[in-house]
Amino acid sequence: MKFWKQLCCLGLAAVAMLSVAGCGGSASESSSSGKMQTLSIGLMPDTDSLPFLIAEEKGYFADEGLEVDLKQFKSAMDRDSALQSGNLDGAVSDMLAAAFAKDGGFDVKVTSATDGSYKLVAGKTEGATDVKGLQGKDVSVSRNTIIEYVTDEILAKDGLKGEDINKVIIPQIPTRLEMLQNGKLAAATLPEPMASIAIHNGAHLIKSSDDLGINPGIILFTDKAAKDKQKEIQAMYRAYNRAVDYLNTAPREDYIDFVIEKAGFPAAAKEALKLPTYHKAALPKEQDVTDCIKWLNAKDLVKETYGYDDLVINLLGE
Repeated sequence: MKFWKQLCCLGLAAVAMLSVAGCGGSASESSSSGKMQTLSIGLMPDTDSLPFLIAEEKGYFADEGLEVDLKQFKSAMDRDSALQSGNLDGAVSDMLAAAFAKDGGFDVKVTSATDGSYKLVAGKTEGATDVKGLQGKDVSVSRNTIIEYVTDEILAKDGLKGEDINKVIIPQIPTRLEMLQNGKLAAATLPEPMASIAIHNGAHLIKSSDDLGINPGIILFTDKAAKDKQKEIQAMYRAYNRAVDYLNTAPREDYIDFVIEKAGFPAAAKEALKLPTYHKAALPKEQDVTDCIKWLNAKDLVKETYGYDDLVINLLGE
């Protein structure tokens, strides 16, 4: 906005008839003048969101001339509601959410994969040490999300079905962790860092998405943003990649307090948090996309059998 005002003032000096009211440009006018439009991005309390927080803190977005409004959410439902109500341009999300949105008539575009890890963790007093030991027991998930998808995939790997456990639906991730640690659940599927916190506090790992080699975590944007803000999205990814380099090389003590505070992680994460090796932005694997769609179709959750090109678009730039 500062740049636009300066431009208007120059115009006033050159053309006396130009009115002050003409100094406020529309978004499209700002874009055509070279000024970056603001990107609004929804984050979740997981490690996938950390490159965004680092990019903001280190000034990597600002170096690109880009303003990014980062908004925190505690549940996928709240994030998706904000996206569809027009309050977000994009979000750290998952392939299931992308398919649900498209199936509901709200088109979104998957622009990259993330480095998320999702773990099925048993409580510290729970005797089960493997997947089959959880048959008939209370296992918490969030319904029709990446968490339930990963849980079902873990069960299937051991010859079980979703109905072989008692799924306790808890959408909010911190609440799911709290109930697991308080002994009110046999197990729960959690993203990082909540899974590592649970394990640090005495819970034990049953199996994870890493064990299965699946990664349905993504970054997505609305179709409108993908069309109208391509320059901004490419700038965002340049900053994102710089943040990835930082997280992969900087000493842990340089960022741990900051990310815990800004991401809203519990204090226990300071000791428990183990970051993945982050990868620079890249498109998701086709198998991860098709497997998610198969699961959704099998559960009758989406009507169409979407292909890779129906959901994924390359806006990564050079």
